[in-house]
Amino acid sequence: MLGFHTRVYGFDMSGKDPLSVVCFGDSLTWGFVPGTKTRYGHDERWTRLLQKELGSDYYVIEEGVNGRTTVFEDPARGDKNGLEHLATVRKTHMPIDILIIMLGTNDLQDRFQMSADAIGLAMGRLLFAATQATDDVEGRAPKVLLMSPPPLGDFTGKEYAGLFSEDHSVAQSKLLAGVYETLAETYGVAFFDTGSVVSVSDVDAVHLEAEPQKGLAKAIAAEVRKLAKTAA
Repeated sequence: MLGFHTRVYGFDMSGKDPLSVVCFGDSLTWGFVPGTKTRYGHDERWTRLLQKELGSDYYVIEEGVNGRTTVFEDPARGDKNGLEHLATVRKTHMPIDILIIMLGTNDLQDRFQMSADAIGLAMGRLLFAATQATDDVEGRAPKVLLMSPPPLGDFTGKEYAGLFSEDHSVAQSKLLAGVYETLAETYGVAFFDTGSVVSVSDVDAVHLEAEPQKGLAKAIAAEVRKLAKTAA
């Protein structure tokens, strides 16, 4: 059941804890700065801005890892399998009220040769796992918001041209939103098309500039509030 949790710490005091919101994703969630490869600050990345938008009734937890995939092992970088990470993340932060998932960009790398439909099948495994209760005392299933990443940009002359191709990666990235929207309906979770409010940076054609993240945080906050209102 989604809602505020009452905690009693051995004495006569009780109160309402904020709703926990876990943001589970890759470098777009971590806050990767295109070009410099550093991390956006607390006043810039959308996850921290989301906390400011939602206020003290919510507690936003960042769980972004650079290079994270949906379910695939990365032979070059290792330890990027999102499905394997998810189980630990859920246990670490339980009870989770709302789980936001945004993955798929790294699956589009040429070395994986995955179509949007295939990535959708992989994401389905995450959604199935995310919507199940675990066997822990507070391992109940969270409400889930599935977010499609923004389509990739033009890689001509850019750093990641060797990882992403125009004819495959970019083309398939433009199909992900449609695939994810259908997937969300199938699994009964909420959906948000990130590409409807932000575009990738012209610097590297993958990551986000700082300024658009303000609008993204506002849009996601609205979606989170909708989910909170569905509490039984």
